Amino acid sequence: MISEHPEQSKHPERPEHFDAQGGETAALALKILVAGGFGVGKTTLVGAVSEIKPLRTEELLSEAGQSVDDTGGVDQKVTTTVAMDFGRITIRSGLSLYLFGTPGQDRFWFLWDELAQGALGAVVLADTRRLDDCFPAVDYFEHRHIPFVVAVNCFTGARRYTAQEVSRALDLDRGTPVVLCDARDRDSGKEVLIRLVEYAGRMHTARLLDSVG
Repeated sequence: MISEHPEQSKHPERPEHFDAQGGETAALALKILVAGGFGVGKTTLVGAVSEIKPLRTEELLSEAGQSVDDTGGVDQKVTTTVAMDFGRITIRSGLSLYLFGTPGQDRFWFLWDELAQGALGAVVLADTRRLDDCFPAVDYFEHRHIPFVVAVNCFTGARRYTAQEVSRALDLDRGTPVVLCDARDRDSGKEVLIRLVEYAGRMHTARLLDSVG
């Protein structure tokens, strides 16, 4: 879940991190999943926030996939992620997030278990025009006790709902955060990720205390 690199100062090509007293600290890299239904904006979010050129595994939609891929509501979408998206963002000095965007189509769900290994938490992107499409992702993380936040991607022209309305519609467990965002905007996406890290940190701390109590 958390990768520590205490040897970082031995490599001059890597940045060093220091605490307030000037002492060297270990860099942390946290693994985050970006999940949700087909065409909800996962690739867009990863690309918007990543400080490196994102790795994308998109392919053109084909006639062969028309019978299994539901493109209703996203008729203009011409590509789909067939493996994963990958990006990286530095939240603060010494803390980076590695972002893994999951494929949204049912036929690629066998990849989710591999991607979820070691993840601190997940962002479930939701489109209020196709809210049912994010139920599988919500169920997946709830059943595996992986902390997640629901980020409502506010598409132009879509009816707006409050976070409380979305939470009730998805029947989320009490306390699961719901945030409104624009997946195209870097600052908006970064706020979603910060909210997730804070929430996941509280959840993991609570579980640790329960286990030793």
